[in-house]
Amino acid sequence: MAKRDYYEVLGVDKNATEAEIKKAYRKVALKYHPDRNQGDTEAEDKFKEAAEAYEILGNAEKKAKYDRFGHAGVGNGQGGFGGGAGMNMEDIFSNFGDIFGGGGDFGSFFGGGSRGGRRVRKGSNLRVKVKLSLADIEAGVEKKLKINRLVNVAGASYTTCSTCGGNGSVRRVTNTILGQMQTTTTCPTCNGAGQSMDTRPPGSDENGQKREERVVSVNIPAGVEDGMQLQVRGEGNEGPMNGPAGDLIVLIEEIPHDSLVRDGQNVLYRLGLNFADAALGTSVEVPTISGKAKIKIPEGTQSGKVLRLKGKGLPSVNAYGKGDELIYISVYTPKRLTKEEKQALEKFRSSENFAPSDEKGDRGFFENVKDFFS
Repeated sequence: MAKRDYYEVLGVDKNATEAEIKKAYRKVALKYHPDRNQGDTEAEDKFKEAAEAYEILGNAEKKAKYDRFGHAGVGNGQGGFGGGAGMNMEDIFSNFGDIFGGGGDFGSFFGGGSRGGRRVRKGSNLRVKVKLSLADIEAGVEKKLKINRLVNVAGASYTTCSTCGGNGSVRRVTNTILGQMQTTTTCPTCNGAGQSMDTRPPGSDENGQKREERVVSVNIPAGVEDGMQLQVRGEGNEGPMNGPAGDLIVLIEEIPHDSLVRDGQNVLYRLGLNFADAALGTSVEVPTISGKAKIKIPEGTQSGKVLRLKGKGLPSVNAYGKGDELIYISVYTPKRLTKEEKQALEKFRSSENFAPSDEKGDRGFFENVKDFFS
């Protein structure tokens, strides 16, 4: 199922301010909050969807990438990248509780009390760089990535913290001149985890974890761009003490092509022609992303002319259709001539057909290229 537009989810437009986005998220989150819709799985999905939308639109950098690339640009495209249904409720409560003021969690806002108390420690994200050729980007590609991630070792066991009783927090009552004051703070013994190491398997760290090599298969969609990041949920380091796993962030790096230069969905190629071929016309072979193509050069072709190979560019990561290959003609003037060559050209020096033309149809490179990119 296709993901909904984040602006549509929160009910705001692209020009909404940070304050307006925050206000809109608060409204949607209150409407679909689990404490108001107990047992309603549809409301829970909408609650997660709103949190995911605010995670992106509430962050200036992520919002800019989303505005340019859509879901794929922020790691939330289809095919294994992101997805509201995969969000962890504990993450939502801990990350966005301040939206409702007071720094408390969502549950206490509705009088539902603390949601479990114990701080679930999520595993950290892993980052990996993937180099792609233009051919990979044109077709889309599956990459098998070898990563080293922290995993919870079999046999590790944990015991409930004796200080907080597994709640992750402790309450203190202080007598003041105004009466008793109760405060709740993170447990100093377990640092909010609610448990501590009981059985530590050999070779594991203080959390019962060790590094393990793993191969992850990632489907990279066609049309991605250099610098784009894709997010594979749950493939980062596992959380200590059986907490949820972090994510794998895949950074795209484009390998420069030997002959072609990318410009958005289009690719550019400079074709050098000798004077005779430009004047008489010819057929030449030019490189394309996926191979070669033969093109016809009309007689009288001027330096600066731009030819187009329709559909020989790159697809858009969020739309249909492909860009084009634009071929810029550069007519070469020889720097050295033999005596015979000079004599041959001297015969045509004063020819009317060799005089530069100022016809309106003769346009420069910048004018031609401007038409293609406007």
